[in-house]
Amino acid sequence: RAMYSNPPLHGAAIVATILGDATLKKQWYGEVKVMADRIINMRAALRAALEGSGSKLSWNHVTEQIGMFCFSGMTGEQVDKLREEHHIYMTRNGRISMAGVTSGTVGRLASAIHDVTK
Repeated sequence: RAMYSNPPLHGAAIVATILGDATLKKQWYGEVKVMADRIINMRAALRAALEGSGSKLSWNHVTEQIGMFCFSGMTGEQVDKLREEHHIYMTRNGRISMAGVTSGTVGRLASAIHDVTK
């Protein structure tokens, strides 16, 4: 408990160093932008793959949402089937961690989602 109630100071010192130096701050913003753009690109790729799979469902929400997580709209039962039949894991409310989706896995994810949402 003490570790969480009283976090170590070195994390705050690192942040202060980066944000206090114009060059490091600019580099950090650039790296954050790269990560955010990757997630946006994975959202677009997932939507395109779902639509390309022949799904009759609307997947607009995948690219209309923002952030690291995507609420897929899948039911708990569909998520269970995704886990049991395709070994793809997410929270039972259908929330996908977009940070975990890569260009190498997005096709398999879309195919599996299409399979359980037909």
